[in-house]
Amino acid sequence: MIQYKSDDQIRKMRVAGLVVAAIHDALRTRVQAGMTTGDLDAIAFEVLQAHGATSNFYGYYDYPGQICTSVNDVVVHGIPGDLVLQPGDLVSMDCGAVVDGWHGDAAISVVLPGGDPEVRAAREKLNEITRGSMWAGIAAMATGKRVADIGNAIDDFVTDRDEDEQPDILTDYVGHGIGTSMHQEPEVLNYRTEGRSPKLKKGMVLCIEPMLAAGNQATSVDDDEWTVRTIDGSDACHWEHMVAKHKRGIWVLTAPDGGAEGLAPYGITPVPLD
Repeated sequence: MIQYKSDDQIRKMRVAGLVVAAIHDALRTRVQAGMTTGDLDAIAFEVLQAHGATSNFYGYYDYPGQICTSVNDVVVHGIPGDLVLQPGDLVSMDCGAVVDGWHGDAAISVVLPGGDPEVRAAREKLNEITRGSMWAGIAAMATGKRVADIGNAIDDFVTDRDEDEQPDILTDYVGHGIGTSMHQEPEVLNYRTEGRSPKLKKGMVLCIEPMLAAGNQATSVDDDEWTVRTIDGSDACHWEHMVAKHKRGIWVLTAPDGGAEGLAPYGITPVPLD
C-alpha cells in the first residue's frame, strides 16, 4: 500500500532530506583521486553523527556501509572499502539518513578531474544526461497525472538524441516510495510503459532515480551479493532525489533549494511547506 503523508510528516522528511544533502555537499567538496571509497563512507558517517542521524543503508539486509559508492562500471550498491579512486573516475554516491523515524534517500555522481580526456568527456556526458533525466522525471511529477508519467519523461529525455549518443536505461532497478521505511510502494519506473499506474496524489513522497549505462544495460551482481555492475564493462551513472507532492505543488526534499534550480528550465517553481 502507498503511504500518504500529512504536511507535518513531509516537514519531518525534509529534515532527513537535508541531512542527505549535507552528506552530498561534504562528499562533493572532498572527493578526490587517491582517496578510497572507505574514506567517502567515513565522511558520510561524520555528517550523520553531526546531525544526530543514522544511515538507513547500514545493516539493511546486512549491508556493511553507511552509503553506497559505485565507481565506473558499477551501477549501484557498491560497498565502500579499499578501492582507490583514480583521476577521471565516475563516482556515484547513494546516501540515506533516518531522523526521528523518517527516511531520506538521494544519490549524486561526479567525474573526478584528470585521466584520459576522451574517457573523462564521455563520462561527463553520461553524468549530464543522467542528471538531466532525473529532473525531467521530477518535473513530470509536478505536471503528470500518474506515476508512469515520471518514467515516460525520463525515457523521452534519454532517447531524444542521436542513437549513438543514447545511454541505455536500466530496467531492473527503479525508484520507489519512501517514508517510515526506505523502500515503499509504488515502484517508480525509469522507462516508458503502457497501461495504468497509481495516480499522483498529495501526500506521496517518491524517490526518482534513473540509472543509465553507456553501453548495454545488462548487469551482474558480484560475489558480495550487493555490487551491481554492467556485464559489458561500460560506465554507469546514478542520480536520485526524494520528492514530495502536496496540495500546493511539489518539493524536492533532498535539495537545499527545494529543487528551484533544477526545475526552472521546465517553468516549475517548487513549493516548500516551511
